[in-house]
Amino acid sequence: MRRLPFRRLVSLATLAVLGVATAGTTAACGDDESAGGASGPVTLRLGYFPNITHAPAVVGVEKGIFAEKLGSDVELETKTFNAGPAAIEAIFSGALDATYIGPNPTVNAFSKSEGQAVRVISGAASGGVALVVKPEITTVEQLRGRKIATPQLGNTQDVAVRYWLEQKGLRTTKEGGGDVTIVPQENAQTVETFTSGAIDGAWVPEPFVSRLVNAGGKVLVDERDLWPDRKFVITNLIVSTTFLKAHPDVVKKLVEGQVAANEFVNSRPDESHRAISAHIGEITGKPLDLELIEQAWPTLEFTNDPIASSLKAGLDHAVAVELTQPVSLDGLYDLTYLNEVLKAQGRTEVVQP
Repeated sequence: MRRLPFRRLVSLATLAVLGVATAGTTAACGDDESAGGASGPVTLRLGYFPNITHAPAVVGVEKGIFAEKLGSDVELETKTFNAGPAAIEAIFSGALDATYIGPNPTVNAFSKSEGQAVRVISGAASGGVALVVKPEITTVEQLRGRKIATPQLGNTQDVAVRYWLEQKGLRTTKEGGGDVTIVPQENAQTVETFTSGAIDGAWVPEPFVSRLVNAGGKVLVDERDLWPDRKFVITNLIVSTTFLKAHPDVVKKLVEGQVAANEFVNSRPDESHRAISAHIGEITGKPLDLELIEQAWPTLEFTNDPIASSLKAGLDHAVAVELTQPVSLDGLYDLTYLNEVLKAQGRTEVVQP
């Protein structure tokens, strides 16, 4: 494998749709190589999804922010994924050291490893999720007998819609029965199935919310309206505990990169839009439409706070709709380095959950 210090290494996987990437095909490095030793610098293998809800990761890689913060003693190797389970499996197998990921896969990784495999070290993004429906649907009761798509059975959005429907008195089942039929499917299919009439709506993240709206749908529920202060975690940054213990200095530099990337996307949105479009185009062969990015951008907030309370509430919701069992989250968060970085910059520290 050819290594390029100071530069990102982008997966060359072929993608089926814009905004969604397949798992990177870069071969996993050996343990000695990853740990770094007399033979060379430490290698940090960082995963992310090339889409809008992972904007800090996309921009941080595209603009060289992570490479700059990591410095010459760390080689950054990036891998892209289109689903949380694939990224978690890469963590478990030792092929990945850290990744941007959603809350439900985070909980699943922590639970399956009995609290040993991963730690949340920073937040990244909040918001950017909605239920888009056919324009004739104006009330929740009109969803009775309808079909609503979600990205994956038991994923973050799947739990959200099932819990919301239950709170409104509408039952769902994992098998697709109940008062409302939930249809798990790839986000890439939602526009086609929506316009064909195969589904009546979808609870999805951006940019698919905007795509469905542009296809004639309307937002029935903006998920921000269901959370205190309209904030809930959609993306956070996790690291394998093995890498954290072996290279705490590198993890701190990674957090410095995350904070710097968030500062960039918040202070320079236009440049960030172009960076996201170009980066996705480099991977897919076709840049993501700038107007679509601009349309979706106001629904997202890029924050270093992982909003731990919303992750815990999401777990409670999954238990309530019988998609998982209760799990203790004690020890999931390690915000030590995040708070050190924030304090050094004179910013407000995040309360350790």
